[in-house]
Amino acid sequence: MSDPKQRAAQAGHMGYGSRLTEQPADELLQSAFAHEVSDGALLYHGMSLADLAYCVMLCECGLIPRPARQPLMRGLLELHAIPPDQFPFDPVYGDIYTNREQALRERVPEGGADGWLRLGRARRESSTVGYLITTRAYLLRLIEAHAALISTLLRLAAQHRTTLMPDYTYLQKAHPTTLAHYLLTFVAPLLRNAERLRAAYGRLNQSPVGGGSVNGSRLPLDRIRAAELLGFEGVAAHTRDAMWQADVAIEVAANVVILMTTLDRLAEDLYIFATEEFGYLTLADAHSRTSVIMPQKKNPYSLAYVRGAARASGATLYTIIATNQTPSGQPDNRIFAYGELPRALDRATRTVRLLAGVLERAEWHVERMAARSAESFSGATDLGDYLSEVADLDPRTAHRVIGYAVRKALEAGLPSSQPLTSAALDQAAEALLGRTLNLPEEAVRRAQEPLAIVESRRGIGGASPESVAALLEDYQACYQDYQWWEDQEQVRLEVVEQTLLTLARTIAEG
Repeated sequence: MSDPKQRAAQAGHMGYGSRLTEQPADELLQSAFAHEVSDGALLYHGMSLADLAYCVMLCECGLIPRPARQPLMRGLLELHAIPPDQFPFDPVYGDIYTNREQALRERVPEGGADGWLRLGRARRESSTVGYLITTRAYLLRLIEAHAALISTLLRLAAQHRTTLMPDYTYLQKAHPTTLAHYLLTFVAPLLRNAERLRAAYGRLNQSPVGGGSVNGSRLPLDRIRAAELLGFEGVAAHTRDAMWQADVAIEVAANVVILMTTLDRLAEDLYIFATEEFGYLTLADAHSRTSVIMPQKKNPYSLAYVRGAARASGATLYTIIATNQTPSGQPDNRIFAYGELPRALDRATRTVRLLAGVLERAEWHVERMAARSAESFSGATDLGDYLSEVADLDPRTAHRVIGYAVRKALEAGLPSSQPLTSAALDQAAEALLGRTLNLPEEAVRRAQEPLAIVESRRGIGGASPESVAALLEDYQACYQDYQWWEDQEQVRLEVVEQTLLTLARTIAEG
């Protein structure tokens, strides 16, 4: 029988011919079921592992008759060997689970042995477990890329502890700082993201297997063993919550948005720094593209992509939230999250790797940055502190005197990179206070020198080389712990999967 609809009907597929009297309508096939199987290749491996583990657990619990064990496990291993992108998904057979069930039925014709895989198990359990395994894998890949980005930033910061540059507020020059201190601005939130992602991973990595449908099962299913077989850290205890959790997917998606926001903030800055007007860095040609119509241009396309991907992550979060805002027993809305969340994680991973590559190969123009760190009277704040210390001026009055002196210098056409002089301060003080300050010229100049300003920032988290070195030491320790954990988790999951396959093959071989 070659017609898929006829084969599905003959097999009593999805209840047609038993509870239901009609085959699925074409419009249902081409909408809902077509949507579900469009995620088939993405979820296939995770669902295959879920089926293998469930079958092993049932066999170990003595719940599958011995004659059915070998043919059932052989069929499952045959399905597992099919590359996900080569499995012939067809909406006629329903969703991913029922497509796999149909393929298993065709491979296990002996006495309905394939039907034992349904024992004590809802259809959505297989989908949910496959989704969790898939999302776990994609989240771990993101964590790996995330750790590598942190390493790149730490390495660059260590190289530029004394590289001067101007810092900005409102895109106006504010204070002199160092490139190292600037780069560590992004390491700090990335390390907070590391804590969030690791915690979210732990909440995601809880097993719903063996929860029955809603209120558990009368069968002696070993939920702890099933969790072990699939590498879950524990069991999601409440059977109803285990199947229909909404918060964990939202949490993971929100963490992606937080991470991508940090990437966007850095990319936005680099986008500006790469302009001719700033000229602080040049992107590698490999991370740029030209204009079709303007042959002279070199566009920072990679940074534009980072910005766009960050905004797209917010759209994914909204989708995850919206599709979970349902009555607590309405799981089928989750079909829109099954593919959205892993794909969002994959897009984030690729974006993180892209930005790390941009940073690795970008050329920083350190002489230009150092020269511009003295512009726009960037030492004015420190000069104000100096006036308060030695001229007996309260900060508000010192602020007024310096502001007046800056205005007069600009009106006179003096370059903003030229420090204010003692005479300029006397002129301002005479106009505002009716007296002069008579400060030593060298001390006034020294108070505005960019390098001296940076070296004075010796407090916790400051820009001085010593303070930056302390930050680097702390951040490096956090990064190493994060990377070590990620490496160990990758190895653990590989061992778990190989152990599961060995157990499955042992059953299949009888």
